[in-house]
Amino acid sequence: MSISVGYQSPAVTVAGALPKRRVESSVLIVPVVSATEDGERATVVAGQYLGADAVAEIETALQALGAKGGNEQLTRVVAPSLPVGSVLAVGLGKVRDEWSPEAIRRAAGVAARSLSGTENVFTTLSDLHLEAAIEGLVLGAYRFSEFRSEKTAPKDSGVRKITALTPDTKSATKDTAARAESIATAVATARDFVNTPPSHLFPAEFAKRAKALGEDAGLDVEVLDEKALAKDGYGGIIGVGKGSSRPPRLVRLAHRGGGRKGKKVALVGKGITFDTGGISIKPAANMHHMTSDMGGAAAVVATVVLAARQKLPIDVVAYVPMAENMPSATAQRPGDVLTQYGGITVEVLNTDAEGRLILADAIVRACEDGPDYLIETSTLTGAQTVALGARTPGVMGSDEFRDRVAAISQSVGENAWPMPLPEELKDDLKSSVADLANVSGSRYAGMLVAGTYLREFVADGVEWAHIDIAAPAYNSGGPWGYTPKGGTGVPTRTMFAVLEDIAASG
Repeated sequence: MSISVGYQSPAVTVAGALPKRRVESSVLIVPVVSATEDGERATVVAGQYLGADAVAEIETALQALGAKGGNEQLTRVVAPSLPVGSVLAVGLGKVRDEWSPEAIRRAAGVAARSLSGTENVFTTLSDLHLEAAIEGLVLGAYRFSEFRSEKTAPKDSGVRKITALTPDTKSATKDTAARAESIATAVATARDFVNTPPSHLFPAEFAKRAKALGEDAGLDVEVLDEKALAKDGYGGIIGVGKGSSRPPRLVRLAHRGGGRKGKKVALVGKGITFDTGGISIKPAANMHHMTSDMGGAAAVVATVVLAARQKLPIDVVAYVPMAENMPSATAQRPGDVLTQYGGITVEVLNTDAEGRLILADAIVRACEDGPDYLIETSTLTGAQTVALGARTPGVMGSDEFRDRVAAISQSVGENAWPMPLPEELKDDLKSSVADLANVSGSRYAGMLVAGTYLREFVADGVEWAHIDIAAPAYNSGGPWGYTPKGGTGVPTRTMFAVLEDIAASG
């Protein structure tokens, strides 16, 4: 069952050969490489499903067009002997013994993005790496058109079915394909949340959709409204949300898969459905990108639902604080003091450093459940972009677990990078009137200062990691690989892979 909010991902099947009869509105994606070092012509790889004559036919057509097989280069040709409408050759660059899963994932994504109007896709990329090919195709085919009228909405139905050609079609292979499809669809869920405009995804609506997804997956769900939050002392969430006419929420989603002796993992994600900066208002330029300020929450919701659907044998409990940060007569002011859940007082020096305030409440509450591990993710600091760029998340936290998360992230292609939390940065968060200030007086190490703030709220003995996805959660430029413009779904695949690793090895 799809867990996507708006995008309906293609159905995925595996097969050992192409169909005997012609399939209408169909394309066969084949990988090609440069036959020589100087790239004189493109040569088909993984062509054993096609037969020598068909391969020769494709290569002759590619040569006539001057195709070189360069990395992610696309060339469309016709091969009348095959039961498909056309063949799309996607370049993998120079000849190699093998390609990384990420190279296959990106090639598949580039190919899928070009196939508007094609309902059926067959591919031999799956023979190079089944999971990566399926993930890349599903994610590359992603589109978000929920708010387009008939005037601008796509006229075609898009890719509806993907058939991965592989020599082994046993049940284990089908399970692998189904897992890859589920992971990609979970990423699409996170993308849908991020791409939904704040006019339609405010805290109460976000909580409603998260609850529906969670209950459909069999999760235990609890939603705290503004009255319950105030009563229970969630000062950070209330403080950030009180400037908006649309009050905050805290959603708890629990997957019980570990039994009494299994590992417990807490997930926390920042859910600011729109961030004006509050009284410390942001510049107008690019403020519309703040529709993505709930990217961490989107990924956390998608991940815990995926964990339930994949029946991971661990307990996973997600806490998702949701608020809208607006300037108004009721908004918190720079210089105000609030009390975080658990009792720590904070002087709010900058209302645009609001994410850490709602996250601190959620982290303390999550630690009350006694998790072994805690993963928190958020579009937290512009300093992440300055330090690591638009595509590389920064990971902070307990040294060993931080490095484990970063390594796993790199293995799945989301490429997070470990960063330190120097002890001296805590001094920058001293306040003259409260236990902490929410920002440093220095312009340096902003990403690390934010991580240092969050560290103050993690319980002793809990291995934890904070993933800053300020830029990686939202692609404001052109599409690349399997990544579209807009919401990316990062770091859904990282968090799920970490959960699988914990389930396997503790």
